[in-house]
Amino acid sequence: MTLTVDETTGTPAPGMLSREDFRAALEDAIKGREAKNASFSKAWADGTLTREHFSRWAENHYHYVGPFADYLGYIYGNTPDHCTDAKDFTLQNMYEEELADIRHTDLLIRFGEACGTSRERIENPDNMNAVTRGLQSWCYAVAMREHFVVATAALVVGLESQVPSIYKKQIVPLREAYGFTEDEIEFFDLHITSDEVHGERGFQIVLDHADTPELQQRCLQFVRWGAEMRFSYTRALYDTYVAPTL
Repeated sequence: MTLTVDETTGTPAPGMLSREDFRAALEDAIKGREAKNASFSKAWADGTLTREHFSRWAENHYHYVGPFADYLGYIYGNTPDHCTDAKDFTLQNMYEEELADIRHTDLLIRFGEACGTSRERIENPDNMNAVTRGLQSWCYAVAMREHFVVATAALVVGLESQVPSIYKKQIVPLREAYGFTEDEIEFFDLHITSDEVHGERGFQIVLDHADTPELQQRCLQFVRWGAEMRFSYTRALYDTYVAPTL
């Protein structure tokens, strides 16, 4: 990596990272902030949650992932027409969320209903906590206001690429400790596969289109923030719904 001088401050500023160094930096931006290590995720993997806790999770998670196609729609609209690879990926991601086989949120609701909550409660925004509301608002703001590659870094790399590592730790106890059926946990099985593909394609788009030092650094910042947002959201589920019952 070479250093240039920031003309405004006169201090050294990072130059353009190589593709390999940028990929490593994107991955490092998530490390230490992984949602799989948050207290709610650990309790889930340890088999210490109840179906009531999972109901509260579903009622919150719906309002984070439910609008994901909406977030992507803003990113799609902000992507220049000549960036066909990025536009095609974003459109495909939207299609898979909403139209392919079964709506992902319907699978989430199926799981929530198996836990004892209802579609009406899950869809009611009054049932999400303040941190979930903040995560949803952040996703909307980033998708609408940021350069398309920065928004892709934030939402696909910082948030979505973490899903396989989270759900791989959680799906086994769902079967073995909590006694859910395969039909009831299809939401998790589907996302282990689909979000592994989405996450990697997101990485490739960021590597291809963050073509200035400034864009690279902003992508890194938003990946860090995205990982911090998901970690805080997951920890808040424990603090709000689990800790008071212990």
